[in-house]
Amino acid sequence: MNTLALLLTLTVAVASVLLIATTRRAGMRGGDGAAYVHDLSEVAFLSGGPARVVDTALTRMHADGRLAVGGPGIVTLRRNEARDPVERAVLQELAAAPSGALHSLREAVMRHPAVQEIGDGLAARGLLIPPGESRTRRGWALALGIGCVVGFPLGIALTVAQYALHDGFGDIPFPFVMKVLPALLTGAVVGLSTAAAAKSRLTKAGRRAADSYRTANAHVTDPAHLVATRGLGALPDPELQGQLTAAARQRSSGRTSSLSSASASPAAATAFVPVVWCASAGPGGGCGGSSGGGGDSGTGSTCSSGSSCGGGGSSCGGGSSCSSGSSCGGGGSSCGGGGS
Repeated sequence: MNTLALLLTLTVAVASVLLIATTRRAGMRGGDGAAYVHDLSEVAFLSGGPARVVDTALTRMHADGRLAVGGPGIVTLRRNEARDPVERAVLQELAAAPSGALHSLREAVMRHPAVQEIGDGLAARGLLIPPGESRTRRGWALALGIGCVVGFPLGIALTVAQYALHDGFGDIPFPFVMKVLPALLTGAVVGLSTAAAAKSRLTKAGRRAADSYRTANAHVTDPAHLVATRGLGALPDPELQGQLTAAARQRSSGRTSSLSSASASPAAATAFVPVVWCASAGPGGGCGGSSGGGGDSGTGSTCSSGSSCGGGGSSCGGGSSCSSGSSCGGGGSSCGGGGS
């Protein structure tokens, strides 16, 4: 029993140290360089992921009259003019969607390489943690935490067996469960806390860059700026706010992921571009978290809707889209939906 207790304690200690070190290293990424963002789309991505980027672009195009959004969630083009790659993606996907449904357009643009590559660029500069990396770390953390929680009743069972096998002569052995209790408690706390921390894709440098941008532009009241930095809850147009919030809560049917190339037609691109950057960047964030309801979201957000991010991989670096897939959706769980 002493040997088993020693091995268990050493295993938990090594696993805990490694998890703490990797979590700290991931959070400190990009800390040596200047923390900055290039434009409003990058701020939106840091604040709420791909969904926030799309909400920002739609708000900007609606505010200056290039798009109209009417009931029930139908988008019409008034002026064919784009000023950045995300807006070009909006026009491209709108042309490929005859129905003009806002929720379908929103989710299609979230998958577009123009939006996904923003996440790649931010990850390359150390402002975000790539999805595959945080998912692996969270898996190991959950394994440690849950394993230690399950280990407590097992320790009690082994203690009962220890006393049942005691022949009654000599000293009463020290309870096995008490020998391993410090290790089990430590492993449970470290594992579950680092698993929670792994949900956040935002590094300290990314948080600092987003906060610096907000502070420097606190006087700006442009609707697109308010959506990018604070979420849909800050949008002054209640009609557009309601349409975008409703779109974020809708589930699209038949979304599938694929590893195929997205170089074909716009319609094919919607189906085949992998959604690697599907999760919210912020602490405790859900997937694709954009601005669903509340007010100022700070450096992160949570989703009020979306679907799940299944596959994944990691960022391919700045400027390129990745090739390992996952699905991004609406509905009632985490990916691609609104919330902050």
